[in-house]
Amino acid sequence: MSGTIVDNILRQSGSIAATPAGLSWQDVVTASTVTVEAGKGYWINTTSNACTITLPASAEAGDNIVIVDYARTWGTNAVTLDSNGLNFQGEDDSYTVEYTTDGQSVNLVYSDSTKGWIPLEDDVVADEPVKPPTQRAVFAFGTTGSVTNVKNLAGSNGVIAADVTGVGTSRSAIAATTYGGDKAIFAYGDTGSPVSMSNLVTNVGVIGTDVTGVGTDRYYAEAATYGVDLALVAFGHDGTNKISIKNLITNQGVIGSDVTGVGTIRHRLAAAGYGTDKAVYAYGMNASDNYVSIKNLVNNVGVVASDVTGVGTVRNVLAAAGYGGDKAIFGYGFGSGNALTAVTNLVNSSGVIAADVSGVGTAREKLKAASYGGDKAMFAYGFANPSYLATKNLVNNSGVVAADVSGVGTARRDLGAAGYSFSA
Repeated sequence: MSGTIVDNILRQSGSIAATPAGLSWQDVVTASTVTVEAGKGYWINTTSNACTITLPASAEAGDNIVIVDYARTWGTNAVTLDSNGLNFQGEDDSYTVEYTTDGQSVNLVYSDSTKGWIPLEDDVVADEPVKPPTQRAVFAFGTTGSVTNVKNLAGSNGVIAADVTGVGTSRSAIAATTYGGDKAIFAYGDTGSPVSMSNLVTNVGVIGTDVTGVGTDRYYAEAATYGVDLALVAFGHDGTNKISIKNLITNQGVIGSDVTGVGTIRHRLAAAGYGTDKAVYAYGMNASDNYVSIKNLVNNVGVVASDVTGVGTVRNVLAAAGYGGDKAIFGYGFGSGNALTAVTNLVNSSGVIAADVSGVGTAREKLKAASYGGDKAMFAYGFANPSYLATKNLVNNSGVVAADVSGVGTARRDLGAAGYSFSA
């Protein structure tokens, strides 16, 4: 076999002629083992597991095989080559050949019995596609003393629009986040008792009707994005106990079943995406009703890590959002000294939470935050006993919180908020 890669040829009719000497590309491989053949190309998807690739037991000079990192996950789950009795770059098959770099492709050509298989190229595609930034935000649901389903859309300029009559069951203490890159989801909540329903938000800000939920009914859970276009909901209160259950959300907005959580059981915490494909949960109220500053990082496949002792003022019913493209900010809440605060804590692209920054604006609790404008964030609404608020504070792309802006729309607390839309 020659294994030569050649151009396809157009017939006069315009149809593409078969290329006798070209590579034959195979279906995506997701198995943990695969035996490959010369003259073929293979997409190797190691999202769920590592993969051992067995090369042919015999080969001729010029035989060609190409393997490609289909999902940019070889850095997490490696590919190992078994040269199956033949040499690989002059070494026998007792040597380990492993590829561990995301985005890598390997073009193998067989030389002779002395050197065996030789990588003609083992390139890395460094320019990983980057999703467009989130431009708009939606604030919805909550309570004014009575639960509501009102929504307010926010433009890429940070301006919150007037009330729009909501769709879906009115409820408070709801979780919300972006999913699929340009859409949002509101899930779970409190109607007087905990529920597990969800409402999807399109990329033009239209909230859909109720979808029967999956998983434990609960309220005061939190949601965040991870893995570029995925999301999760975690922690919360089931009406009797605080919990650490998580539910993963696909890029189609489908909520998965309960997964036993990791970390201190708690509710009334906050969460946000950071580092382009990870998330961080932090603060909240634990099972003993103590305010905490614990954090739990979430990696790019949705695994929640164990507790890390937090930094900053212990508090609950705060808010968080991503800003600056790869960072996050936690702010406001109720906690230390049983007092309201406007303090904020910035999170860098490695998930490290910084020390307190003196707050700007009205100290309050039970507000929400969302990303907007590509690289900025806003805090809005909330409660400062006895007042329900519609106040907002914009956050620039350096994490600086601006002074209060009188809000638009129904003053309320315990609502949800999320970014949506790639379009400004």
